[in-house]
Formats: sequence, structure tokens, C-alpha cells
Amino acid sequence: IVETGLIKLYQITGKKEYLHLAKKFLDLRGDSSHRIIRGAYSQDHLPVTGQDEVVGHAVRAVYMYAGMADIAAFYGDKAYLHAVKKLWDNMSGKKMYITGGLGARHAGEAFGDNYELPNLTAYGETCAAIGGVYWAERMFRLTGEAKYIDILERMLYNGVISGISLEGTEFFYPNPLESDAKYTFNQGACTRQAWFDCSCCPTNLIRFIPFIPNLIYAAQQDTVYVNLFMSNKAKILVGNEMIEMEQQTDYPWNGKVKIRIKTEKPLAFTLKIRIPSWAQNIPAPGGLYACSGNTGIQASQTTNTPDGYYTLSRHWNSGDSLVLDFPMQVQTVEANAQVKDDAGKYAVEYGPFVYCMEEIDNPETFDNPAKMHAFSVEWKPNRLGGINLIREQTAAGDKVLIPYYAWSNRGAGKMKIWR
Repeated sequence: IVETGLIKLYQITGKKEYLHLAKKFLDLRGDSSHRIIRGAYSQDHLPVTGQDEVVGHAVRAVYMYAGMADIAAFYGDKAYLHAVKKLWDNMSGKKMYITGGLGARHAGEAFGDNYELPNLTAYGETCAAIGGVYWAERMFRLTGEAKYIDILERMLYNGVISGISLEGTEFFYPNPLESDAKYTFNQGACTRQAWFDCSCCPTNLIRFIPFIPNLIYAAQQDTVYVNLFMSNKAKILVGNEMIEMEQQTDYPWNGKVKIRIKTEKPLAFTLKIRIPSWAQNIPAPGGLYACSGNTGIQASQTTNTPDGYYTLSRHWNSGDSLVLDFPMQVQTVEANAQVKDDAGKYAVEYGPFVYCMEEIDNPETFDNPAKMHAFSVEWKPNRLGGINLIREQTAAGDKVLIPYYAWSNRGAGKMKIWR
């Protein structure tokens, strides 16, 4: 989408003409003084600073909102900031799937009405989740608030990587939350496909995956933010000094993370470590989903997190390290009562992953009434590339759950998240 591309050109070249043109394109939205406006489907129904509901084509929408966040940041524009926060609150509080997927309708690849979140006919285009990550990243950089990274992580581990097969050769264009193995939701198929006539999702994934390292850390003056947890080494400029950060972890399969810091000399700076919302019994900030069963970290253990971060301000010596341990437990989640398609149902999560049932694992119990009883977690290194498998013991028989992103890697079949 043109605005974010122009802003990148401005960042690279320093030429303000690119930045001004990006703002001009946005300022023209909803302006009927010299043309016929194209309406809500094109996010052209109101001036962008007057928009407060995410509408229309979901992919184009979230890329536009990302551009708005950039303009709010570079111009210090309070009207843009107010609008983009309102749009985010509407998306996260009324129009986002539990997977972080965006877009309820196949018709127009569009957002639906508030709380319109069907499962079988969900669209949840892969590109929309990718665009959601870009928007979330900008909202974090604009505000410094962890809630945007919490949803970014949800999108990343569920709504984005579900779009690509474990072999990396087949793709989902839409990402529904349920399949009856009959409805051909995926551009004429009810399972993954090798390609599409419109190849936006496969090529967008290829562009996006190398971008992931940019999401792990952020730095501002003498503060370093640790946003995502994955094994890595990174060099980060803190003030005028370069430090090296290293993570060793099996996250997201377990919550243990070791962080090691290397410096040329003792250095004073602040380290802000995100405490994931799932570890605070909040599946996704925004109020659309809530934990209904097992719980994670208790509030008393996270009192130093007013902005979602645990803050450590001190002098650091080379070789200093710290160990995090986010206790993962199976959590059951309920949707807001206004989401009619999920009424009386629950979903299952473990850490940042949303889980689903596939008929291939549950041939006898897939359609049995869902009355949860107890859960157990087993590491299966040879199942679907290595996963934490969840067994759910119920009065109607045991059920097997797998991470949602891994479904439909064994052919077409029934699947559901909400039960």
C-alpha cells in the first residue's frame, strides 16, 4: 500500500516530499470537494481523522491504518493519533478473531459488523494478519505500550503462520476457524493449495518472514525493550554504546527464557521485558476474549508492569544474565457474549498458541458434545514438525488438540477451534 512505501522511502532518503505525499494521500480520504468518494469499502467514506470503525477490505484497511500510525508519529499529529487508537480499539475489541485473524466476510474480503465473527465462513486473509502485525508494531513504537505486542504475537503465531504449510510449499489465502471438509473456502479448495491466481498471500509471507527479527527488540535512548522471545543474538545501540543481547529459549513451547547481555564496559540502561498478556490471564487485550478456566501468572507476581513490561534499571556488566520463566498452563477462553457464533462455546490456548481439533486425530469423538474435564500436555517431536499436543479428557471420550497453525497439513478434513 502506497503510504507505508512512501514513508519508507522518506526514512531511507530523508526527502520530506515522500512523507508529505503519504500524508496527502491520507488527507484526501473522504474528501468529496474535488471527486466522487468511493465509500466505506475503500476506507473513503470519511476523513481518516474522523474514522473510528475498521471497515471495508481488511487488507487495504490495516495497511492504511499502519500508514496513519506513521503519520501520527512523524508529524506528532494528535488528530491522527486519536483516530488510529480508536480504530485499533474497535478492531481488537469487536472485530478480531481469537487467532488474530482479520476479516469476517468472503464477499469483498472485508470486515463485517461489530461482533460479526463467523467461524466456518471466516475469511481471515493471511495478508490481513501480516498487515495487522505491521500496524501493531507501529502502534507499539508510537506509544510504548505492550498491549500492541501482545496482539502482534497472537497474530504472528496463529493468524500469520497458519497461512503457510509445514513444508513451506502450500498456502492458505483465507484462514477459517472451522472446516466441514466440504466448503471450498481456499480459492476453490478445502485444504491448502500450492498457488493462487492472485498470489498476494504466498509472496507476502516470503517478504514478511525475513522481517520477523525486527520485531524482537526496540530501543529508545537508554531503554531496551524485549518484545518477543526466541533464540537470537542482536546488536543494539543504547545511547552511544553498542551492546549485544542474546536469548536462549524453546519459547513458545515452554516459558523459560535466558537473556544474556554483553557490553564493552559497565553501562547503565533500562531493560523492559514484556510480560505476555496470556501469562496475566488476558488472552488478547481489548476485552473481546476472556479466560474462563485455568489461570497463568497471578497478579501479585506482576506488580511492576503498569505498561505491560517488567522494568529493570541498573548498571549492567558484560556477561550479566537473567532467566525468565512464564508458567504455561492450558487455558480455556470464552468470547464476548455479543459474538453469537461463539455463544456457549470455549476455545483452548497454551502459551501464545490457539489450539484446534482435527477430525483425523479424533475420528470417534470429533462431533461429541464438548464438556471439558481435564487437560494434559505432551511434547511430540515427530508430530507435525514438533508440537505440544493437548489431550482433553471428557466424559464423552478423550480428545486431541493441536496448534491451530498446524492444521490441514494432512489433507482435507474437519476442524474447529470453538466447541
